[in-house]
Amino acid sequence: MNSPQCDNIRCLFSAYLDGAVDGVQMQSISGHLENCEDCREEFASLREMQNALASLGPTRAPADLGTRLRVAISHEIATRNHSWRDTLALCWENTIRPWAVQISAGAACSVALVGTIMVLLGLFAAPQAVMANDEPLGAMTSAHYLYSAVMPRPIVTSHDSAIIVEAFVNDQGRVYDYHIVSGPEDSSVRSQVIDQLLLSVFEPARVFGTPVRSRVVMTFSGISVEG
Repeated sequence: MNSPQCDNIRCLFSAYLDGAVDGVQMQSISGHLENCEDCREEFASLREMQNALASLGPTRAPADLGTRLRVAISHEIATRNHSWRDTLALCWENTIRPWAVQISAGAACSVALVGTIMVLLGLFAAPQAVMANDEPLGAMTSAHYLYSAVMPRPIVTSHDSAIIVEAFVNDQGRVYDYHIVSGPEDSSVRSQVIDQLLLSVFEPARVFGTPVRSRVVMTFSGISVEG
């Protein structure tokens, strides 16, 4: 039975014949061949085979070698293309994938359509909350008294009685006409009423925020100065 040393030496026979070993390995192989008959016989056989091959000389490759190689490569590629994996990939590309893309596109469009409808419903269907202090659209506000250029004072009459006046206010907040609804209507009373109305300023009535003419009802206190 060959020893481990013999196995190691025989592994170097080919390199030894080609001169591809260093000096130490060359001495070790040469010394082993002198002492081991089995290795010496195997090395002699290997050297004879090498000499026989060398005597054959170089041989030219067949002229159609390139064509044969190309045919073999093409055949291999064609065989691979017809494997079950390639068939499945071809089926996916030509049948399943377009169908899946159409389904995905349809689903995406449906989601986008539903989202758009929900947004539109949120924007237009739900009315905005109205605050308590908001003025309703289309509401009309009435004129009201703001101030007077002189201190308001009671109307001097022949006897104590209230004087109710309906005043007509323009869009500038000024009185342009009046009518005594109740109370004395003598010239003295009228003169005092006119003086106070002409010096009074009102906030005009408004419709949709635009000042308009309106009417207000005012009450003056009447006092009698007769003894």
